[in-house]
Amino acid sequence: MATHEEIKEALEDFTENFNNNERLRLMNKDWNRVVVIKATDVDSTHSWVLQDGHLTLQEGLLDDPDLTVSADSETLADVFYGDVTPIEPYNDGTLRIIGTEDDITRLDFICLMIWGE
Repeated sequence: MATHEEIKEALEDFTENFNNNERLRLMNKDWNRVVVIKATDVDSTHSWVLQDGHLTLQEGLLDDPDLTVSADSETLADVFYGDVTPIEPYNDGTLRIIGTEDDITRLDFICLMIWGE
């Protein structure tokens, strides 16, 4: 089980890698979204705001998210540290992503661009 702080560190690392990738920022300049990330086994909720190609991380739940990502704490930490791709936990039901298929695909692509396969 990962702690709230470990999840936060993984999300901060992911956020920094996104913002330092000029190509990725340019490709997502017009994809403005709110993404909520919630652990199912520990009290840990964060929100990403992607606005004009810049990603910011906030603690807590923002209203009216475009995507909601939920999983146990270990899965969230593993996915956002890049230790596992989101595909396997998504396919086996460990990782739930609620949103449009286009938004889910975009988030998966962003993960792939940051961490590779």
